Amino acid sequence: MPFSFSNQLSTIIGYAEQRNPRSVLDIGIGMGQYGFLLRTNLENVNLFDIHGETAKQRDRAEWQVRIDGIEGYAGYLTPVHTYAYTNIMIGNAMALLPSLADGTYDLVLAIDILEHFDKDQGKIFLKECQRVSKASVLISTPKEFIEQEVAANPLENHRSHWNKEELKLQGFNYFLPNELSLIAISEK
Repeated sequence: MPFSFSNQLSTIIGYAEQRNPRSVLDIGIGMGQYGFLLRTNLENVNLFDIHGETAKQRDRAEWQVRIDGIEGYAGYLTPVHTYAYTNIMIGNAMALLPSLADGTYDLVLAIDILEHFDKDQGKIFLKECQRVSKASVLISTPKEFIEQEVAANPLENHRSHWNKEELKLQGFNYFLPNELSLIAISEK
């Protein structure tokens, strides 16, 4: 579905805040919640006066963080996406990632997308994520296989299940705690 387990939101955004990237690629943006939260938390979009009152909202031209997204299903896009993302690429991530230069982004996010690829495609996908990242890649995937078939959007179908050992073999050696998802990180 175009959203993920809500219990991982603060963990993932907290990691991003700690890394303080100046460029982010969010692959599989779905409903756009990560783009919106990254924009507000990394950009400090609301500026406050000395009394804690909102003085103004930063204009888009003043933003310091580039947050790009890839989405395979244009039907998910809303005004939230237009607000939160600097650039949105529509299409299959496996077709779009090879067109991006090595080390383009400080942080690459792939939240609940890995399970939509079969294992061979998933390995290629992870390598492409690592290639376009200059610092870190964060992925999340359910700890348990969840059967999912969506006739209206076959990109949502679950095709694989990954465990910690398989992710370690792909260079993801750091895991953030979460009861429902594996949140794995590959850092350079």
